[in-house]
Amino acid sequence: MKFAIAVHFDGAQAQAAAVAFDAWDSPEAAKTYLSHIAHVEKPARGELDLRALPCVMQLLREHQLAPELILIDGFVHLDADETPGLGRHLFHALGSLTPVIGVAKTRPPGLSAQFEVMREEETPPLIVTCAGVDIGAAKARVRAMHGRKRVPTLLKLVARLAKGAG
Repeated sequence: MKFAIAVHFDGAQAQAAAVAFDAWDSPEAAKTYLSHIAHVEKPARGELDLRALPCVMQLLREHQLAPELILIDGFVHLDADETPGLGRHLFHALGSLTPVIGVAKTRPPGLSAQFEVMREEETPPLIVTCAGVDIGAAKARVRAMHGRKRVPTLLKLVARLAKGAG
């Protein structure tokens, strides 16, 4: 089973959400999961914000999830030199066995157009980065996801669930 995962922060608390799906073009989740995190450390000034990593790990442990692949809202790596982002840290925390695909709405400096995926005409592309899966395959899978708009349906759903607006 594949999982789209998102974390929403509210002060020192957070909520992590996951939606499970089998097919890339699935219009709805097979199952949803939520975990409330009572205390989250503030991000270290000037460092990559990795507050979501322990939240995702708690979600996976709490619900005993063993995903075949994880899709996150964010970056696996931050530039063409593959500077680790949240997704790369998650990939390593999972023993480098579970592929992670990151989907972001803005391209950071240092990432070329090769990471762009067009899902809708006349809208900015999504930026796809990955670990444990080929970039071409990751882009094709994101492009194939359900939804006629720029952001796939299941990514919108998991973000709403994380925000508590399920």
